[in-house]
Amino acid sequence: MSAFSLRPYQQEASDAAVTFFRSKAKGNGIIVAPTGAGKSIIIADIARQLDGNIIVLQPSKELLEQNFGKLAKYGIVASIYSASLKQKKVGRITFATIGSVNNHMELFDEFAAVIIDECHLVNAAEGMYKKFIEKMPRKVLGLTATPYRLYTCQGIEFKGEFKPNGSYKEDQYFDENGFPKPGVELKNKCILKFLTRTKPRIFSSVLYSIGIDELLQQGYLANVRYFPMNVIDTSRVRMNSTGRDYDERSLYAENERCGLTVQLSQIVRRLLNPKDGKPRKGILVFTRFIEESEALCRAVPECRMLTGETPADERDRLITGFKAGEIKVLTNVGVLTTGFDYPELDTIVMARPTNSLAQYYQIVGREIRPFPGKDAWFVDLGGNVGRFGKVEHLKLYEPKAGMYAMWGWVSNSWKQLTNTYF
Repeated sequence: MSAFSLRPYQQEASDAAVTFFRSKAKGNGIIVAPTGAGKSIIIADIARQLDGNIIVLQPSKELLEQNFGKLAKYGIVASIYSASLKQKKVGRITFATIGSVNNHMELFDEFAAVIIDECHLVNAAEGMYKKFIEKMPRKVLGLTATPYRLYTCQGIEFKGEFKPNGSYKEDQYFDENGFPKPGVELKNKCILKFLTRTKPRIFSSVLYSIGIDELLQQGYLANVRYFPMNVIDTSRVRMNSTGRDYDERSLYAENERCGLTVQLSQIVRRLLNPKDGKPRKGILVFTRFIEESEALCRAVPECRMLTGETPADERDRLITGFKAGEIKVLTNVGVLTTGFDYPELDTIVMARPTNSLAQYYQIVGREIRPFPGKDAWFVDLGGNVGRFGKVEHLKLYEPKAGMYAMWGWVSNSWKQLTNTYF
């Protein structure tokens, strides 16, 4: 018997997954649900309903603990297989980190059902997930809020149209010596490919999806107020050689030019003492460079810093202190974009630009979990809101069967954000 009731959409998602696992249909499926929708509860209910051996894969120990804890509330016995948690037990239902499973895949050969949380991390071309999925014929279910991956493509641009390599006749655009003809430019472009539209591909269909706007209307997510301050002028910043994101040296130079560290500290101080007199529950800051986080800590005594190099014990202490309100400001460099569950969080400062829709979405997603009396603020210093629109306007469309794409409301019009070159 469940220790809690599922919301209607959670039950619908769980039931769709169970039907998928029990059917004879081929191919792997995805459930698309926003950050804060309760994917761990959906996973727990799927595991509760299924018979046979089930393995639930997570990219980190934090997500494993979160998902495992939900299943425990059902009173169902499960095992943990994760070196980082110092537990390596295999049971009928096993929660595991992919890194720990990688060297002992044979232990899970009899597991007919595979569930992957944060499945956008699955690389269809190579990697640990692919090796595990392809080792045995079995069904795989992925869950994610961001069902797309970023790819770089080399090709040519002619009269404003980009053609990736392999999609055009060489002699039409290059002369006999292999040089581009007049008007033809060699280009690197990027494309966000929906997971069901990658080549090769792991996932073939969307089993269930629900958007942020629907959950907002139903009262299951917190409204976010956006404050686009655009301190960083990205028109001055070059793209890197892959075209995937901003060049580090160029971005660093722009941050120096616009005085980002000074402006960031001033903004954070104002947030600590807002005009309405109501203190913020917590201010989470995202910077691109460690130097910027270090400067913020020097300028704002209430601030502490997390990086990828922070020891695990210190990281846990800082996060615990932040959630308890003992640390007023926590700045981080690419650490807390996923798996950070703190519903009370009401203020995020994104002090960096990105060309990654997934990264932008995951950062905003840290504060869309509901909490009584919460007034969520998103302060954007890098033009990200103007680039992608508000996250509640992201929509999944399927104009033709299987041709899924994400769209956003950008500059007062709908813009396709996946499966289009940029």
